[in-house]
Amino acid sequence: MTAQSDIRLKPIHALLTDEKQQSTRFWIPAYQRGYRWKPLQVTQLLEDVREFAYRRNPQPEEFYCLQPLVLKSMDAGQYEVVDGQQRLTTLLLILRHFNERLAKKYQQTLFTLDYETRPDLLSFLVDPIAEVAQSNVDFFHLFEAMNAIEQWFSNKDHEVEDIKSALLSKTKVIWFELSDKDNAVDAFTRLNVGKIPLTNDELIRALFLRRSDASEPQAAALQLKIAHEWDQLEKALQTDAFWYFLTNQSGPRQNRIGLLFELVVKANGMSDESEHDAYSIFYAYSKRLKTAGVQLHDEWLKVKQTFMMLEEWYEDRTLYHIVGFLVHEGVALEKICAMSSRTTKTEFERQLRAQVLKLALESEVSLDAGREALAEQVGIYLDDMEYGRNSKKIRSILLLFNIATLLESSRSNLRFQFDSFKCGDWDIEHVRSVVSNMPGRDHERLQWLQLCLGHLETQDPAAELCLALKALIDKFDKSASEKEFEPMYMRTLKAFGEGNEEDVDDSISNLTLLDTRTNRAYKNAVFAVKRNRLLSLDQSGIFVPLCTRNVFLKCYSPQVDNVMFWSNDDRKAYLDVMVNTLVNFFRAPSKVSV
Repeated sequence: MTAQSDIRLKPIHALLTDEKQQSTRFWIPAYQRGYRWKPLQVTQLLEDVREFAYRRNPQPEEFYCLQPLVLKSMDAGQYEVVDGQQRLTTLLLILRHFNERLAKKYQQTLFTLDYETRPDLLSFLVDPIAEVAQSNVDFFHLFEAMNAIEQWFSNKDHEVEDIKSALLSKTKVIWFELSDKDNAVDAFTRLNVGKIPLTNDELIRALFLRRSDASEPQAAALQLKIAHEWDQLEKALQTDAFWYFLTNQSGPRQNRIGLLFELVVKANGMSDESEHDAYSIFYAYSKRLKTAGVQLHDEWLKVKQTFMMLEEWYEDRTLYHIVGFLVHEGVALEKICAMSSRTTKTEFERQLRAQVLKLALESEVSLDAGREALAEQVGIYLDDMEYGRNSKKIRSILLLFNIATLLESSRSNLRFQFDSFKCGDWDIEHVRSVVSNMPGRDHERLQWLQLCLGHLETQDPAAELCLALKALIDKFDKSASEKEFEPMYMRTLKAFGEGNEEDVDDSISNLTLLDTRTNRAYKNAVFAVKRNRLLSLDQSGIFVPLCTRNVFLKCYSPQVDNVMFWSNDDRKAYLDVMVNTLVNFFRAPSKVSV
């Protein structure tokens, strides 16, 4: 029995016989369903092996790898197949086809399958009769698969030996053997309920923690150390604030440590031609840890050093915001890691700001440009932005504006919540409503009237407009028409100072980030109604981007004549602050390197 889980790569020819050159015996327990692969899946496997067999200029160490085969050793040298029986059965059918092409004395010894629920399986494989195939669903699918293999090879006689060689010697499986303490049924349930596969990091963990050679006196202590530190790193990455700073992927609730292995593989040139494969990171580590002279503790140290670098960025408030923005905008984390490894901390920060400048303004303007030249460039770029035409870039600029605002004061300890932002849905919303976007459906019109009335009643419930709105709302479901709504719509907008279509535009000076739920619920509501909603969210502790909050509090306006309106002066002041804040961000001196 196996004291610890064991993992390795095995070529197909190594599955055929055991150490005594007897057929390897695999047992398929009753808790698994029978064979269910369709002919298409069978031929896809054959096509993949054939394509690999005829690759141009293959490297000697290259191989085609199948998905994991999860097993548990049984008494008398048998293996219980916990996961992978469909692939294992298909391999046996293909290997039997190769044997059938040869005289009996040249046939290879093959592994055997014993289905707990199908004791007559072997006799059917020896004599696959169509009538018998109709007797149960397992035999039916086996018969279909055998016919598919026969048909596929029917016009490939001259290729058989090449394909056979590629399958036996250049095709491998990930052999994952459970320890004697593992419960096979529990493992099967975890792997197959919802079809949850083994992940790269689960497989890599087995590589790092598998039984070591007894000649290594410190092996046990090293394994305990790695196991403990592994759990610490995983726990740290479970913090959403840290995780979403590093990636835009929602990722699993467990096994986030895989991100570190991916970074190490790419940083050290360990990836190969199979990097498109789901298990490419595992393949890279499997190959690396078998290389002569490679020490386990050195490879683990690289993982820890990568984590410490990311943790340092996270703790540094400036790097946190700049790296977080670049990651959000799609800059690969490994590219940022590469930038860090080649320079000082001061120069690293400068390069990050230059990358942001290039990305945000789509321009080759330099950080060294004078303040006036930079301000002119930023101003021209923002002036040219228009809702609808540049929505994606506007979203990026508004996000950068929030980040630059947070970084302006060295005394502030506020941080942008990348986790809340990335886990939510965000729209670009007009600060002041667009008159022409009058609600078109009855329920939208009624909601719009109710929102306006709700705000006006807090001012003066007896006002003439309040009474008129109430009257229209009361009869809305019965007899109110579009002709009655439109004049009330214009009258209400005018009362809120938003009745002039010429005063409203689609420029960035009238736009802000708003969560989708609020935007959809209050779409085209007047400024005052949106303002009350945003303040209630903020008071409830719900994440509202700082600059969105500042807009509706009119923090950017030189003088606040009326907090209920969003005027031309407000928009101009908002744009001026945006330009100056971005220029300050790009011109900010980097901290002294330590």
